[in-house]
Amino acid sequence: MESPERVASETVAQLERAWNAGDADAWAALFAEDADFVTVRGDYFRTRSDIAGGHQAIFGSIYKGSVNQYELLRTRAIGESVVVAHVRARLQVPAGPMAGEHVALFSAVIVRQDEGRRIVSFHNTFRNVEQFAQDFGLDRWQDHAADARQAAP
Repeated sequence: MESPERVASETVAQLERAWNAGDADAWAALFAEDADFVTVRGDYFRTRSDIAGGHQAIFGSIYKGSVNQYELLRTRAIGESVVVAHVRARLQVPAGPMAGEHVALFSAVIVRQDEGRRIVSFHNTFRNVEQFAQDFGLDRWQDHAADARQAAP
């Protein structure tokens, strides 16, 4: 069995290359035919075809010419055929309504299938409040949860 880190690293590197090439077909090819996909806005898509179409639309519009840098934060094996990866994404958008830098965190569930490793579930979330959380000490969940317990009546 391949190590979970290797599986995740290779998949994440392929995602990054496909994004930076603006290649929606290459991006979607890494997903299972019946994959589930939740966007940074919370929109839900299902199937490789829908994932390809959605990415083709954004690669040609709001994210045109953008560059993503992925940093693998953690991997976890679940049995011998499933790997869960958590990844930080730093997106640079050169122009348009999304111009600037955006930070997101995504989770991907990668499964061994007949045609190789494929992502079966992907959930992406913008980190719009990163600086706010750090400024107010909310960047560590355990501290935030402890504060909430102390404030409860």
